[in-house]
Amino acid sequence: MATTRLIARHISKGETIAQSLTDSFDYGQNPKKTRDGELISAYRCDPKTADAEFLLSKAQYKAITGREQKKDADILCYQIRQAFLPGEITPEEANRIGYETAMRWTKGNHAFFVTTHIDRHHIHNHIYYNSTSLDCTRKFRDFIGSARAVRRLSDRICLENGLSYIAHPKLHSKGKFKHYGEWRGDTLPPTFQERLKAQIDACLAEKPPNMDAFLQAMAKAGYEVKRGRGGTISFRAEGQERFTRLRSSTLGKGYGPEDIQAVIEGRPAPSGGRTESTRKVSLIIDIQSRMKNGKGPAYERWAKIFNLKQMAATLQYLQENGLLEYGQLEKRATEAADRFHVLSEQIKSIEGAMSTNAELKGAVMDYAKTRPVLSGYKSAKYSKKYLAEHEAEIALYRAAQETFRRVLSGAKLPKMDALKAESQKLAEEKRAAYREYRAVRKDMQEVVTAKENIDRLFGLTDAQKNKEQER
Repeated sequence: MATTRLIARHISKGETIAQSLTDSFDYGQNPKKTRDGELISAYRCDPKTADAEFLLSKAQYKAITGREQKKDADILCYQIRQAFLPGEITPEEANRIGYETAMRWTKGNHAFFVTTHIDRHHIHNHIYYNSTSLDCTRKFRDFIGSARAVRRLSDRICLENGLSYIAHPKLHSKGKFKHYGEWRGDTLPPTFQERLKAQIDACLAEKPPNMDAFLQAMAKAGYEVKRGRGGTISFRAEGQERFTRLRSSTLGKGYGPEDIQAVIEGRPAPSGGRTESTRKVSLIIDIQSRMKNGKGPAYERWAKIFNLKQMAATLQYLQENGLLEYGQLEKRATEAADRFHVLSEQIKSIEGAMSTNAELKGAVMDYAKTRPVLSGYKSAKYSKKYLAEHEAEIALYRAAQETFRRVLSGAKLPKMDALKAESQKLAEEKRAAYREYRAVRKDMQEVVTAKENIDRLFGLTDAQKNKEQER
């Protein structure tokens, strides 16, 4: 079970920077733990001389920038600890994943090396990266939530490589400590029966015309099909010792031969089980099955458009948000889209009111400035000479009057103080609406993207949905 931790390494009391760096790296370079150095990989540094290289980069940073931190506050390097479930990964693969984690975390801007240890019952990585960038002009700044960010990145990479991970780790300080089984939760690998049910659903989503076509689709997906006495049907996946009988008592309600036949024919299942349009999709199990199997026409179609990184991102999003069934995901996507459109209309309404307010304020100012001119025009008995001399001011006055008639529709002209107060109120409402709008837009984009990925993965495209409704 992959777990990750980010640690900042400071200067030890009574030691120089060089001594502190050397002490930090000695543990990671223990020959017995890294198979005499075979399980060490590096980027833009040599692990044997990394302490001297990191120290030199800090001296260059000081010379280039002129900045120097206090000795007790300076961070020499950062360490990422990454542990894996026993028996799930090889040391070489663990080192490769550690290297990828470091590269994606530092974006290639910091030197690092990865040591994979095999001295314990679980394989684990120690990733050390220089706090000073490669060009020696800046340092890595630890930010609020960085530990969670690096953990999410590590989890994502583990998902991309079909490895299990702890989705919601809980510290001792945050309440009752979870034991290993509780920690695994939804990340338990799917059982053979769960994988079989997921593949049955995927093959039924292809709308096979008859039972024989359905069984052929299951065989193409990698399942061995066996017919027994009395028309019984059994399946066996690669690596499975015994066949699993296709019947409701074994797989659950809705997975008997008569239920499958009913779905193929587009009629209600006799046992009252799920149909293609009403069933609840166990998204986590279904996605994990496809990630582990990588077989089936639905997966092949999806893989032409997407890749495992997008699938891992979708799975991580579903787990973090508790969207474990398709119905939940569909409801969440609809609600997010509806809220987004409501906020969009609200912002448009506020902006319209602000535009009207600004127009009225301008008209009031023009009216106040040009009213004496119009009074003089009347006093001059509408003299052409006076009009020629004050034509611009009189035009502003008439434009202001036209604005009042159009906007106020006969209502009383508001005072300037009232208009300014309204303008300030509308501006505050717009700022508040935009803050929520940005959050809702991000949420909508994430959940809609996840739903689109799921729809393509399970073959639930609009055309297929419409075809199902017509049937």
